[in-house]
Amino acid sequence: MTGDIHGEVERFSEKEIKRLKKQDTLIVLGDFGFLWNGDKAEKKKLKWLEKRRYQLLFIDGCHENFDLLKEYPEVDYMGGKARHIGGNLYYIERGSILEIEGKKLLCFGGAESWDKEDRDEGINWWRAELPTSEELKTCADNLEAAGWQVDYILTHDAPLKILEFAQLMQGQPNWLHTFFGQIMDKAQYKKWLFGRYHKDRKLGTKTQAVFCDVIPLED
Repeated sequence: MTGDIHGEVERFSEKEIKRLKKQDTLIVLGDFGFLWNGDKAEKKKLKWLEKRRYQLLFIDGCHENFDLLKEYPEVDYMGGKARHIGGNLYYIERGSILEIEGKKLLCFGGAESWDKEDRDEGINWWRAELPTSEELKTCADNLEAAGWQVDYILTHDAPLKILEFAQLMQGQPNWLHTFFGQIMDKAQYKKWLFGRYHKDRKLGTKTQAVFCDVIPLED
């Protein structure tokens, strides 16, 4: 796992990532940032990422071009739904429960931009940054099918009670914070990891904020 990359290809030169092998999977917890304006320089970086020997997966954050993401084909992937960007690179759709190395991973991206009033819709801000009711229902249905039991929960944002406990909350709570709170109360899981807040910080035994660190789900 690692946190927000924001299109910085230099992050992939870190030793923890460079030593990943063919059978490994790296998951970015939102704000991937390499699908933003679709220009030649960005496409060149994507081609380089697609050729990594490990599987490279990402969930969406609040700083993604959601129009670009929709242009890629939807595929079944490791028990969930994904958009295949190319090669070993996949965007994992909200509410998917992946099965990787015998573990179940609930993935759910998205968050609300704190500065959206200063952004331009369709240029550097998209309404799709927050989930629809259908996406919430898909997630709940998938959890129901799994008996509300997964090994790990991977998100960009976090439940409100965690944000308040860690004094990370900015802006006003929204329906995604509420939905995550419902999952936190009902689901059984080993650990919940989230990005967004640019912190590398353990919050108790079951919750962790991830930014620049590259951490294994299990030691």
